[in-house]
Amino acid sequence: MAGIFATIVFFGSLLGIAVILFRKIPLLVELPETPKKFTFKKAILEFKAKIKTLNPFKDFSSEIFLQKILSKIRIFVLRIENKIASSLQKLRERSLRKKAKENDNYWQELKKSTKEEGKNLPE
Repeated sequence: MAGIFATIVFFGSLLGIAVILFRKIPLLVELPETPKKFTFKKAILEFKAKIKTLNPFKDFSSEIFLQKILSKIRIFVLRIENKIASSLQKLRERSLRKKAKENDNYWQELKKSTKEEGKNLPE
């Protein structure tokens, strides 16, 4: 059964190829016998012509370009300002912690100094 099906598909494919060839034979006969030769100079000239026709800067607007550049600079400056502000805040917090530690020692040093003065007093 599978052999019969495969045979039918095979002959159907051959028939399809034959139909396509008979339709395309007139076009194949009209084709030139020798293809055009590729020349490097001609290819370069064609490439240059295509580049000249393509103008990527024809829609270029200097004002829009300037707006984009200035907005990017502004964002950059804002980011730097934010980092500077956070660093400044950290420095202030460190300074406050140091002052708090100094104030804690102040009373202890005052007690020590009064005890030492008390010892040095004449009795």
